[in-house]
Amino acid sequence: MKLTVVGTGYVGLVTGACFAEMGNDVLCIDVDAAKIARLEQGELPIFEPGLKEIVQRNVAGGRLHFSTDVKEGVRFGTMQFIAVGTPPDEDGAADMQHVLAAARSIGEHMTDYKLVIDKSTVPVGTADAVRDTITQALAARGVQVPFSVVSNPEFLKEGAAVDDFMRPDRIVVGADDNRAVHLMQALYAPFQRQRDKLVMMDIRSAELTKYAANAMLATRISFMNEMALLAEKLGADIEQVRRGIGSDPRIGTQFLYAGCGYGGSCFPKDVKALLHSATGVEEPLHVLAAVERANERQKRVLADRIVERFGEDLTGRHFALWGLAFKPDTDDLREAPSRVVVAELARRGARITAHDPEAMTAARDAFAGTPGLEFAPTPMQALEGADALIIVTEWKAYRSPDFERMRTLMRQSVIVDGRNLFDPAFVRDAGFEYLPIGRRAPGEPAEASMVPVA
Repeated sequence: MKLTVVGTGYVGLVTGACFAEMGNDVLCIDVDAAKIARLEQGELPIFEPGLKEIVQRNVAGGRLHFSTDVKEGVRFGTMQFIAVGTPPDEDGAADMQHVLAAARSIGEHMTDYKLVIDKSTVPVGTADAVRDTITQALAARGVQVPFSVVSNPEFLKEGAAVDDFMRPDRIVVGADDNRAVHLMQALYAPFQRQRDKLVMMDIRSAELTKYAANAMLATRISFMNEMALLAEKLGADIEQVRRGIGSDPRIGTQFLYAGCGYGGSCFPKDVKALLHSATGVEEPLHVLAAVERANERQKRVLADRIVERFGEDLTGRHFALWGLAFKPDTDDLREAPSRVVVAELARRGARITAHDPEAMTAARDAFAGTPGLEFAPTPMQALEGADALIIVTEWKAYRSPDFERMRTLMRQSVIVDGRNLFDPAFVRDAGFEYLPIGRRAPGEPAEASMVPVA
């Protein structure tokens, strides 16, 4: 099949490359000429495990192409994927200007049937707006050309996006005409040879499904973070609690890890957008509003613990920070907890030396001008002369460090662990003061020795 993907950001690039890997002829369009030039040379604007090899292989195989020519893109593919960004406006609403601009371009240049597929994460009702925009563009040209619009939201985890796309657990498609349904079934047939993974529904339900899924996962994270803070007060261990509730098949084990808050390009933006949509129809989402508040609070936990331990004024203090990306296996710093930690420590006069296996280049741009912030080429070099180590991202490279060497490098043996990477008893036996999230070593006294009973 011949496919056009509008947008070469995270979703668009993964979508285009993976469809090409399955033998389709794919043209990816973007208005950023510098980005397209890099992609044509096999250089990726993002880090995602396995993606670079797929892009290079399919460019070499002649199945994956890149261009800035919008007219060429419209004429190329029968299927037109809209995979542009939908960043949040100031009020939390998804900014739809790029989606509607892509739809307008399709209407301005199409000469035969097109199946327009909303791949971007968009509010309920976007397919109607896309349909209206294309219809208006065709009317302005004085022509009538058939087209269909469907919703096909992505469910990609950064750091595992290629595997998620190539081996999906479900493929959600919202469509309202048979021609569109048959084309989508044919397109996704190679991805579901073992079992039927296609979940067909109406368009508005498909649009809401994406937001609802991310909202549910964000809720689980915020719930466990609140339980972790409570566990500290009551002298419980959140890791044992996690195993206990995760063994219940009605709950399951995923997204139950306590930490220093969620970030990235999806959860924060989608929670805000869903809250905005609910407000617009006067149906407030009280649970989801609490999820957002809990997450903003959790992002401050690490900085708060540093202040509790070292005082309000951090002038002259030096802190090592491991992990800048919002999660492992990505270089994405959007809404990352590290932003809150760095900003607060810098505001209080601290010096910070940070390391991240993949996000260093992006971090230099994101944190440009931050006083007292520097970057180290290795995790151990970041520790030199540090009063404490702050762990923000759970990269595998941080999971089994040389604690003896760490103690020789650091000025004080203090670890503030925002991802609970280590066993508290082991780290404390190694001579460290260890401050995790919601955990305690066996025999450690509870902060609250007595709980009132009604």
